[in-house]
Amino acid sequence: MKIALMNEFSQASKNAVVLTELQAVAAEQNHTVFNVGMSDDNDHRLTYIHLGIIASLLLNAKAVDFVVSGCGTGQGALMSLNAYPGVTCGYCIDPADAFLFAQINNGNALALPFAKGFGWGAELNIRYIFEKAFTGRKGQGYPPERKESQVANAGILTDVKNALAKDYISGLKALDVELLKTAVGGERFQSCFFEHCQDVELAKFVRSLL
Repeated sequence: MKIALMNEFSQASKNAVVLTELQAVAAEQNHTVFNVGMSDDNDHRLTYIHLGIIASLLLNAKAVDFVVSGCGTGQGALMSLNAYPGVTCGYCIDPADAFLFAQINNGNALALPFAKGFGWGAELNIRYIFEKAFTGRKGQGYPPERKESQVANAGILTDVKNALAKDYISGLKALDVELLKTAVGGERFQSCFFEHCQDVELAKFVRSLL
């Protein structure tokens, strides 16, 4: 699995801690991590608005399989990511959230709070979150006997979102172009996106912004 980590400006200083824990868990499962957001306070400035654009591009292009995002409370990142087709983001504050989201909702992104509740032992909490998010089979239901209805409802929700959404590239073209240019301006994002993008039209669109 290819996993993208993205931090925005308000919590950029937490990136090193989060990245270390994510890489440790990913290595145990032979997953690959791409650090595509801000790595520190002096990096290419991004807000949670930009995180939604970045996540949607990476997931819709199949450049990555999963996105770990967040902001101060995690709520802004959650709403931003879920605004886009092809992205199903859950809110996660503890390992139980991560496990239940993986088994019941089986989405492709998480939003975490990196300020609220991020105190002593926070690195342990996020490591255990990542362990529950990325270990074992997903979509198995909880409790297991409810798997059939939970899988069905997750699929229906995806269908509803797709039915209500604009064509993805048309939607992107309707956004403020400066917002888009800032979102795709980071070197690590570009490296991950262009190296692993499986959608020619999306690649052409992103190149047109550079």
